[in-house]
Amino acid sequence: MGTFFPFGQRFPARLWLMTRIVVGVDGSNQSREALLWAAHQAEVSGAQLDVVMTWERINPDAWIPHDPPGSDPLGVTRRAVERFTNEVLGEHPLLDVRTRAFEGPPAQVLIREAEGADLLVVGNRGHGGFAGLLLGSVSLHCATHARCPVVVVHTNSGK
Repeated sequence: MGTFFPFGQRFPARLWLMTRIVVGVDGSNQSREALLWAAHQAEVSGAQLDVVMTWERINPDAWIPHDPPGSDPLGVTRRAVERFTNEVLGEHPLLDVRTRAFEGPPAQVLIREAEGADLLVVGNRGHGGFAGLLLGSVSLHCATHARCPVVVVHTNSGK
C-alpha cells in the first residue's frame, strides 16, 4: 500500500517524479493559467514541459485546395506558441521547455502528443464555444480519451 497523506496536507514535492508534462495552449486566458500550472508542476517534479499549439484548416474540403502562395500556417503557429510561452513564463532557467506546433484538431493532437507523458494539462475552455460552458470540447475530449492523467485548469475568467 502507498503512502497516505490526509486531505489538506501537502505531500513532498518530489514524491511523484515525472519526466514529461504536455500542456495545450491557444493564447486564451484559460490556456495561460494552464501553462502556469503546468510550469509549476514541471518545476517541482523535474519534468520536461512540452507546450503544444495547433492549427487546422477550417474546412479541408473547401473549394480552395491549397493555402495561398507564400502562406506558412505551421510557421505562424510555431512562432505564436514560442511568443506565448515566452510572454507567460519569461526566463525560467529551472525549466526544460519545448514548444511544439502541429496541424490538426486540437484534442486529437494533444492526445497523440501526450502518449507516454506523465500528465496532460489543458484549460477548461479556449477561444471557441459558448461562454457559459464550464468545460470546453477540447478539454472534455482530452479528459475522456487521453491515456495519461489529465488536469483541467479552471479559471474564473471568461475572456
